[in-house]
Amino acid sequence: MFLLVRGHEKSGGTGGSGTGDDGDEAGGAGIRTGRRAKALKITGLTLAGLLVLGAGAAGWVYWQLNDNINSVDIDNALGDDRPAKAAVTPSPGASATAPPLPTGSLNILVLGSDSRSGEENQALGGGDSGGARSDTAMVVHLDAGRTAATVVSIPRDTLVDRPSCPLEDGESTRPASGVMFNSAYEVGGPVCAVKTVESLTDVRMDHYIEIDFSGFARLVDALGGVTVTTEEDIDDDRSHLTLEAGTHHLDGTDALALARTRYGIGDGGDLGRIGLQHRLVKALLEQIADEDLLASPTRLYRVADTVTGSLTTDTGLDSLGELTRLAQSLRDLPSDSVTTLTMPVVPAPWDRNRVVADEPEAGELWSSLK
Repeated sequence: MFLLVRGHEKSGGTGGSGTGDDGDEAGGAGIRTGRRAKALKITGLTLAGLLVLGAGAAGWVYWQLNDNINSVDIDNALGDDRPAKAAVTPSPGASATAPPLPTGSLNILVLGSDSRSGEENQALGGGDSGGARSDTAMVVHLDAGRTAATVVSIPRDTLVDRPSCPLEDGESTRPASGVMFNSAYEVGGPVCAVKTVESLTDVRMDHYIEIDFSGFARLVDALGGVTVTTEEDIDDDRSHLTLEAGTHHLDGTDALALARTRYGIGDGGDLGRIGLQHRLVKALLEQIADEDLLASPTRLYRVADTVTGSLTTDTGLDSLGELTRLAQSLRDLPSDSVTTLTMPVVPAPWDRNRVVADEPEAGELWSSLK
């Protein structure tokens, strides 16, 4: 909307002896008033134009961030043959103009894929575009009230019974026993990853979030890096990371290398790598909490653009509004209230390079997250 500001012009004397010095002063005042009115009008039009441009820019930014997000309709694909949903409790005191924020418990499957194709992912160590796998899998459980959370990692070397999963073309994958957990994503994408996790845990995954190699690295860079303390020297030729024990401020590439490191620590197994990932998760949460992004709109946009452009979600989180509501519901969740665990496992009796769920401990852990 354009705002028009109009001035009132005075006319000078027009007749008789009223013309002299007084007439000149009146005429000068009229000219000055007219100029002032014109200036006010121009200022008003300029401000209104800026407001219109600002609103248009904000709308464009929102559309762009919203359009960045890729999504998969997991609920429709899996139907009703799933574990029961937890009850959703709205926050008290919400008004009609401010929709209530959810405060019920929530389980989110977070996957890091080693590729969704692209040269950037391959340069960072991802697989080819036809062989993407879930390199990292974490079940994030938010307690009722959203003031505490538990992050449970599922080792990718875990042998599981993979269920039959629906495919986009209407066909289904074949069920398989004793196969690697991360093969579910490889053969059936996010839908099969979610179904396999639900089959393994008997816990409903309310949401799904996936980020690829390049997205994770760009997110860390957008946040200005991340500070992590390692307890032992790291020298891993495969992740291309060399660090002495101690505290380090890592950029996105090195943070990703840390998340992928396994052969340069401990016995080279996946459990050591998960320990580094948990340390990195805590460090990132602390970094985000320390950042005053609202004080820098440019930086806030850069982070938001990086996050939304790097994600694949279920359709329940595929808008900027839904992601914002989820973030707002976590405003009272401090990083020291986040517990990181690994699903209890033991070496597989028939393959010492693989692991299987350690029962009944694993089942008891999953039951506590329902």
